[in-house]
Amino acid sequence: MKTILNIIWFVLAGLWLAIGYFVAGLVFCIFIVTIPFGIANMRLAGYVLWPFGRTVVYDPQAGCLTLVANILWLILFGWELALTHLVTGFLQAITVIGIPLAVANWKMIPLALWPLGARVVDR
Repeated sequence: MKTILNIIWFVLAGLWLAIGYFVAGLVFCIFIVTIPFGIANMRLAGYVLWPFGRTVVYDPQAGCLTLVANILWLILFGWELALTHLVTGFLQAITVIGIPLAVANWKMIPLALWPLGARVVDR
């Protein structure tokens, strides 16, 4: 079932989301200071490409610099990305076939808000 949902997701939303996150990651990697944000965007791009059957795990050993960077990310970029995933999820939930896609979109909100110190793993 997750393969079918991943294919539907890829066709309807995943490819364009992944391209957007990947391009934003490349832009962030231009400057040395923003490379961690670029890597976080690449992680998001990989997750939005195939979200079904995967989950996000946060590293409890992440230091205080990760916390500061996550707060900066939340203020500058995270809330907008999370709001986009929230609204897109509501629009997808209008149709019956879109409900699992909406749930996948809502699963991405925590990673969009707090991406540093997180890993995407298979279930």
